[in-house]
Amino acid sequence: MRSYLRPYLGIDLGTANTLVYMKGKGIILNEPSVIAINKETSELLKVGKEAKKMIGKTPANIIAVRPLKEGVIADYNVAMTMLKYFINTALNGFSFFKPSVVVGIPTDATQVERNALREAALDAGSSKAFLIEEAMATAIGAGLDVEEPSGNMIVDIGGGTTEIAVISLGNIVLSKSIRVAGDLIDQEIINHIKSKYNMVIGEKTAERIKIEIGNVFDSPQYSDLSMEVIGLDVLSGLPKSVTITGSEIRNAMRVPVSKIVENIKLAIEETPPELLYDIVNRGIFLAGGGAMIKGIKELLEKETLIRVVIADDPITCVARGAGMVIDKINLIKSISQKA
Repeated sequence: MRSYLRPYLGIDLGTANTLVYMKGKGIILNEPSVIAINKETSELLKVGKEAKKMIGKTPANIIAVRPLKEGVIADYNVAMTMLKYFINTALNGFSFFKPSVVVGIPTDATQVERNALREAALDAGSSKAFLIEEAMATAIGAGLDVEEPSGNMIVDIGGGTTEIAVISLGNIVLSKSIRVAGDLIDQEIINHIKSKYNMVIGEKTAERIKIEIGNVFDSPQYSDLSMEVIGLDVLSGLPKSVTITGSEIRNAMRVPVSKIVENIKLAIEETPPELLYDIVNRGIFLAGGGAMIKGIKELLEKETLIRVVIADDPITCVARGAGMVIDKINLIKSISQKA
């Protein structure tokens, strides 16, 4: 009875956002992975959306931080506090029993990083904590039958990492996890604005630019996009406003995007021929926040000569897959052994 009543959660503890999926209810939480703390008292002030609003605006005694970097825990205590808050918020009185959780993790995470994440989940109040490679979780969340004897290629462009994997028979045949993703693209936009306009902008502004006019495919519909950006003039120290175009932002994003494309092509080259045949027929499945960048589908199809399929609701795939794996007996046994 206890096992029947215990909630099962799938968690995507991402560098940029944390999502929680509950079996039977779907995605029940989607918040920025940010926490605000009073440095002097260690008091938790804000978590998630409210904490993200405080980035760059806090007084000296308050810090608003992202405790994960490149997909793994950078500050254990802060990450554990944030995870505990999110788990409690997600449950919201749904159960008297501690939940069992499955958490996504980058494929190339070290054993130390894996142990830290698992311990953080347990310290945050879970009864059991398992880890699943984000690529596998993405495939399950995208609705692919990962246990069948055919090849599926997954590309998940997140905030801190890009996960590239070929999956067959419930296992990852080959994978590449590169720490080049949305955060690095934002940084390149910041660098471009500073270099060209002598103007400083923050992370939130860079992210807004990426979402509104960021693009990776040379097309008039993207090049002609424009927006006004307000920042701080480096020379005068006063506010400054400039109008930027989609064309220049595409050039600013070129280096990190090229690295992602290069690694996808390398993964294709290393894929066994029989599995590659399946991938060509099925397409490359694209997920994560990066799947929503304008022109990414067109660029990948041009570079790989393979059809690209953007998963339904690509941002939630990892969390959904981590939660749905509970119903896949063979796979849950596999990740139980790894945990």
